[in-house]
Amino acid sequence: MDVVVFLLAALFPAAATASVFCDNVKLVADTLPKNTSSSPVHFATTTVGKAPDIVYALAFCRGDVVNGTACAECVANIFAKWLSDTPPGEQCYEAASYYGDCHVFYSSDNILDPSNSNITTEIDEPFERWNVNVITGDDAGRIVGLIHDLLVETVEKAASTAPRRFATGAMDSGTNFPTVNSLAQCTPDLSAGECLACLQRLVGMVNSTMALRMGAQIHVMRCYFRYEAYIFYNGQPMLRIGPQSPAPTPGPTNNPTKHKSKLWVIPVAVVPLVAAASLCFVFYSPWFTRYRKGKAMRLQGRSRRTHDWQGDDELVLDGKNSEFSVFDFEQILEATDNFSDENKLGQGGFGAVYMGHFPDGLEIAIKRLASHSGQGFTEFRNEVQLIAKLQHRNLVRLLGCCSQEEEKILVYEYLPNKSLDFFIFDEDKRALLDWSKLLAIIEGIAHGLLYQHKHSRLRVIHRDLKPSNILLDTEMNPKISDFGLAKIFSSNSTEGNTTRRVVGTYGYMAPEYASEGIFSIKSDVFSFGVLVLEILSGKRNSGSHQCGDFINLIGYAWQLWEEGRWADLVDASLVPKNHSVEMMRCINIALLCVQENVIDRPTMADVVAILSSETMILAEPKQPAYFNVRVGNEEASITATDSCSINDVTISVTTPR
Repeated sequence: MDVVVFLLAALFPAAATASVFCDNVKLVADTLPKNTSSSPVHFATTTVGKAPDIVYALAFCRGDVVNGTACAECVANIFAKWLSDTPPGEQCYEAASYYGDCHVFYSSDNILDPSNSNITTEIDEPFERWNVNVITGDDAGRIVGLIHDLLVETVEKAASTAPRRFATGAMDSGTNFPTVNSLAQCTPDLSAGECLACLQRLVGMVNSTMALRMGAQIHVMRCYFRYEAYIFYNGQPMLRIGPQSPAPTPGPTNNPTKHKSKLWVIPVAVVPLVAAASLCFVFYSPWFTRYRKGKAMRLQGRSRRTHDWQGDDELVLDGKNSEFSVFDFEQILEATDNFSDENKLGQGGFGAVYMGHFPDGLEIAIKRLASHSGQGFTEFRNEVQLIAKLQHRNLVRLLGCCSQEEEKILVYEYLPNKSLDFFIFDEDKRALLDWSKLLAIIEGIAHGLLYQHKHSRLRVIHRDLKPSNILLDTEMNPKISDFGLAKIFSSNSTEGNTTRRVVGTYGYMAPEYASEGIFSIKSDVFSFGVLVLEILSGKRNSGSHQCGDFINLIGYAWQLWEEGRWADLVDASLVPKNHSVEMMRCINIALLCVQENVIDRPTMADVVAILSSETMILAEPKQPAYFNVRVGNEEASITATDSCSINDVTISVTTPR
């Protein structure tokens, strides 16, 4: 099996100093590989240093890796990669590697004591990866049942097999369905009972929906299992189930030469499946993950087939999301009828969007990024990096991606009602939205932003909130989309300052960001305020012919508010007299959100609380930003503090270990 080394994302603070912790990590890297390989069970732990810079580390090699030299090289290579990706003089992160020939972890927390690290409890958040292909046909139910039996027997075998706590298995269904192979392992320091409890918890995550997937791997630090419809381990299976199950072999063969993975194609006529080798950069490759306290995980991967990242091949995913898939380009071509014009939904600066249909009937929207588009690749990387961190009913769901040579493709859930701007700025379509529906849209957007700012595992600043980035589902529920310009921060961070170009859309951009490159959660609050004014008025925040004597909507709204004529702002189709109090409160909220001074703007938590209360007393707004300044709605490209390319939009995480 080929070992593929992936680059870890450079997510280090810009002005950190070398730490004792990093020095201790280097000491661990010098000793742990040898200790792991020399152990009879290829498992070792170590502790280096003193608090607060103490490093706890453990490593173990997969049970079918019987060659000590290969085991040591695997552990050493992981440390070498981690350390080489830490720029000189900067902080080390706590780190972990899942999946591959060896598993390596180090932390400032005591991960060595099984009773002290939530090994078998629900607190230890699993890493998941699911095969994109689905079991179909008349025998699907029986095959799913056989796979379940295989997993149950494999984990039981692993738990009872001392000292390595390792087992492999195979299931033959007696049909043309390929043999399903399984593997389960715990760290050898777990008892049989602890190992079984750990593995049973993970197998329990294969619910009735996910059981139809062709394979999966689920890991926590001290136990994991995997199954696939092809061979991915060395040696013969230790157990077999199926119509003709030969006696189990005693264990993996003692063969230091590793076999390359064999990839199977399922000969089922109704759903021809492409070979796994054609999947893009992530699916069946070794994975390295780097994390912080709280176990917030990230995956990194590089394509095994293509090398077209043009100097920036760092891609970050998150292993938690079991619904994310990696698609082969042929699947995308089939779904869109070779990107036919009939399936084209629209065209943007990043590329085109197409509607597609998968064979199972699922409707999808496919964003095909333009070739050689630097901004498009940045958006692609950014959205994939956010995939598993943002799970909310008011955020568009990204189903997966495809990366093959020049093709960079994002696959979303299909939302038939397009974007909000199609409705609020069109006189005929606007009539389809009564006040209750518009208020629900405003509240939904607010809840989506609140989740991004406060309730997701990392604080996310969208930076490009506008009506065209609010999509509507079949029931006109809003879903925030397009996270290509988003910034991620640790949960304790509130503000950032770009040293690159300011990007976004002028009419929705907070003044401190447009002029100084400073962005924060209050930047999104400002954009939300503009958005609410546009929803209420049906006018864009640009175009002097729409706003009386003022050249932008904000100034026009402020004048009407000052004169007590706020009702004149509301589109006539909404009949203000029926909901005047609610409308006035929404205008009040919007004007508070677009205040010049960041401190005067509410948080999205404040906004949601106000929207849900009819009695909460609102502050009086002051004169807003851009009171009498021309603002456009074109995309921005303003140099903030240097002349770096607009392509250099990055994700920032500001907290080390």
